Parts: sequence; structure tokens; C-alpha cells
Amino acid sequence: MYYYVYRDAANQWRWTLYAANNRKIANAGEGYFNKNDCVHAINLVAGSAGVPIKYASA
Repeated sequence: MYYYVYRDAANQWRWTLYAANNRKIANAGEGYFNKNDCVHAINLVAGSAGVPIKYASA
């Protein structure tokens, strides 16, 4: 399982949570102006402690 953080078409930060089989199981319900706010939202998701975060290359 891992999170994927990326910029959307509106240039806002979003995240998607992938299961071990690489299927999408959750995503951000909103875009974030700051990457740190996006990562903070990931940390608020219950049970996500220790789940790796992968970032899109800019």
C-alpha cells in the first residue's frame, strides 16, 4: 500500500491511495494549494501511519 501525491490539471496537490495490488482504494476529495497541506491530510487518514508516500516527478 502507498500514497501517490501529484499535481492535478488546476495545479493543485492531490493524493491517491493504492492497495498492495496497485488498485486505487481512496483519493483526496479536494485539491490543496500547498504540498504540505496535502501530506498533512494523508497523515489524518486513519491507519495510514507508516504507509510510504510516492511523489510525481515535477
